Amino acid sequence: MSPDPGLAPHREAPEQAADIRQLMGGFPTGVSIITATGVDGVNWGMTCSSLCSVSLDPPILLICLRAGSPTLGAVLASGRFAVNLLHDQGQQAAELFASGAPDRFDRVAWQAGPGAAGPHLLYASHTIADCSLFSSHMVGDHVVVMGAVDNVIPRRPVRPLMYGLRRYLSWPEQSKSRNSPDQDGRLTPYGS
Repeated sequence: MSPDPGLAPHREAPEQAADIRQLMGGFPTGVSIITATGVDGVNWGMTCSSLCSVSLDPPILLICLRAGSPTLGAVLASGRFAVNLLHDQGQQAAELFASGAPDRFDRVAWQAGPGAAGPHLLYASHTIADCSLFSSHMVGDHVVVMGAVDNVIPRRPVRPLMYGLRRYLSWPEQSKSRNSPDQDGRLTPYGS
């Protein structure tokens, strides 16, 4: 059987692993803070840009958390976590939760009422999803966590916070370009 011409040939692993930070730095993404409450009642949270939708039915999200992080420990122990999607004024919270500061929950407004899978960040987030642990898999130095989405709470219609090229950005203002969504939310293909 001949190899598929559309696929790159398999190469042996290099002696030294490739540094993919430059590759991923050029791939702007949304910013979230993953929060969880440990079985001891302690709140944990970390900034995360490794987030994607896996399935609509059932609704499943995927996050990647650093192996050994206390936030990951709380997620795995409690079986629940909250995804706080940050709006464009949430950079301070993103930096705080990326810093590992032990007093991070003392420095932001949050609540964790009945049904909350983790602390909800009241002023930094535009949408929050409460998730139940679906599965987890160790991959390299991170753990891929899939969560079944139990609840989605839209907080405010604002522009999301983005991260790319080693800096935070705001989603651009909507313009009437040829690539803007139409009234039904569909994109008009470039050049059509």
